[in-house]
Amino acid sequence: MFSGIGIGLGGLLFLLLALLATAIRVLREYERGVVFQLGRFWGVKGPGLVIIIPVVQQMVRVDLRTIVLDVPTQDVISRDNVSVKVNAVLYFRVVDPERAIIQVANFMEATSQLAQTTLRAVLGKHELDEMLAERERLNLDIQQVLDAQTDAWGIKVANVEIKHVDLDESMIRAIARQAEAERERRAKVIHAEGELQASEKLQQAAFVLAQQPGAMQLRYMQTLGAIAGDKSSTIVFPLPLDVLAGVMGQGRKDAG
Repeated sequence: MFSGIGIGLGGLLFLLLALLATAIRVLREYERGVVFQLGRFWGVKGPGLVIIIPVVQQMVRVDLRTIVLDVPTQDVISRDNVSVKVNAVLYFRVVDPERAIIQVANFMEATSQLAQTTLRAVLGKHELDEMLAERERLNLDIQQVLDAQTDAWGIKVANVEIKHVDLDESMIRAIARQAEAERERRAKVIHAEGELQASEKLQQAAFVLAQQPGAMQLRYMQTLGAIAGDKSSTIVFPLPLDVLAGVMGQGRKDAG
């Protein structure tokens, strides 16, 4: 009889220890527990030691750390009808555990699907050149749209980064031809601007020399001196009439 009582007490003690073990929960600093009592929301607990009434209460753990979510590659058609493949990375965290558990069945899956559709929708409003050159602005646009839509789920989207914009080979060749044509256009414009500036300077120099005949003769003498240093060829240099007249007049004076 006493042995039966001892076995019964031992079983009861084991049951009490098992219930106590299931009632005690320890939450880390970055965790919170959403507690439901008889199916209804009761409160958010943690961090630290949390006591849960077995059977009556249930708790769902929620991680408050920033989650890095890779957005799969999406086929996007830009506003100028160019098909590209774009993937991105999303940084978000739970700021309201109650809404993250109650308002959406699986906030991770919901955020991933919403990020994919938002990526296609936002990038489809922009041209290819904007996707390639203005990623920071596009990242901000996507982040703001996602943050506004996930706010009802208690989720804060901290950042969105577009990782790759992949083009097919034909589009890469077309962009290369366009870049080459742009470089040629700039080179021609720079050359034309140089010719214009040179012509303006020559016009100014001609005006100054026309005002000072002596300066013209000095310029001719300098040019002759420069040519005389090169003995590899014979150069016929035209002599201005005013210089020739001056030389002949000086010769007549000497003869007289």
